[in-house]
Amino acid sequence: MKKILSAILVLSLAASLISLLSSCGDSDTITLNVYNWGEYISDGSEGSLNINEEFEKYYFEKYGVKIDVNYTTYDSNESMYSKISKGGSTYDVIIPSDYMIGKLIEDDLLYAFNPAETVENYSHIRDEFKDLYFDPDNMYSVPYTYGKVGIIYNSTLVDESDVADQSWALMWNDKYSGKILQFNNPRDAFGTAMYYLGIDVNTTDKAQWQQAADKLAEQKPLVQGYVMDEIFGKMTSASSAVSVYYAGDYLTMYLDNSDLRFYYPKEGTNVFVDSMCIPKNSENKEAAIEYINFLCSERIAVENAMYIGYASPNDYVTNSAEYKTYLEEEFEGIDAYDLLYGSEEVKTSYFHTLDADMTDYTNSLWENLKINNGSNAWVYIASGVIVVLIAGGIIYSGVKKKKRAKSYTKTK
Repeated sequence: MKKILSAILVLSLAASLISLLSSCGDSDTITLNVYNWGEYISDGSEGSLNINEEFEKYYFEKYGVKIDVNYTTYDSNESMYSKISKGGSTYDVIIPSDYMIGKLIEDDLLYAFNPAETVENYSHIRDEFKDLYFDPDNMYSVPYTYGKVGIIYNSTLVDESDVADQSWALMWNDKYSGKILQFNNPRDAFGTAMYYLGIDVNTTDKAQWQQAADKLAEQKPLVQGYVMDEIFGKMTSASSAVSVYYAGDYLTMYLDNSDLRFYYPKEGTNVFVDSMCIPKNSENKEAAIEYINFLCSERIAVENAMYIGYASPNDYVTNSAEYKTYLEEEFEGIDAYDLLYGSEEVKTSYFHTLDADMTDYTNSLWENLKINNGSNAWVYIASGVIVVLIAGGIIYSGVKKKKRAKSYTKTK
């Protein structure tokens, strides 16, 4: 028995020595912790460029130092905020949405790295994406992507006369009762009603939020389901006729069903910007800046934009002939470039963070809306069954765009 124990001890010590030597050999390796939305960077799948691997090669060639990108994902701004604010995890680069960046700055959780001075390719971020409300002095963030919300409809199921005025009214048209999809996301869902009614989406007037809730209650009997990712299968299979969603995701759906059409409502709509930031407790701030600069470089920005599908604030992308050719060939039959970047004026506004009182109030309105008229419960059950049944080719395209499926009102 003693011999066995001795052998075990020797093996244990040997293993410890090997581990120690290995760690010594890797002492110069930097681990860059990147925290991003799922499916929100070109990752080598489907013949795309693996950007994180490219950065590791680039960094080693430039500095002679090995760097490993530890890339993890989150599914909402709120879950990301929870991790960052608790301080239990250390990240070097994060990519939150506009309103959340404002909150992170307010809570002193971001590093002020002054991109204009430290990020060489920041000069290629278009001027309209600088001096934004959430980072007015351009100290904490570099815009990554942006997009707008609009209405998707099936041209074989919807009369052209009903879309001629390009209004939110289509979402309340009882001709399409049982064929309309609404956001399963309170801030976006309320937004549809508020834009339609001409209400400021950032109002702090509870009476106006109640007015929007009443409008959603009026719509509820017409709604087939409250959805996020499920929209891809429902719209591409023509089981639904009208929906609201993000322009970049419409392009994904169009590839599966060319009968789908899209417009931005005349009354106005939401615009969002997701930006690259560095948490204040980052342990590799210089490498983080290098990573952000790399993502803004010409080849990488173009490859990334083609993979992600959302609009880019980078003029390397918008001026790229390769990118424009890609959009023309990939989305034959529609002007994808115009849809993303808009040659026509579209009235837009950002969602701002609501204070705790308003957050609680709007959440209660949303919960009451979903609970009332329990006879519609079959809609949610049926939606779940449909998702399971079609969780193959059609729904796969929706997974890529899962990152936009978030709630704007659950900020702590």
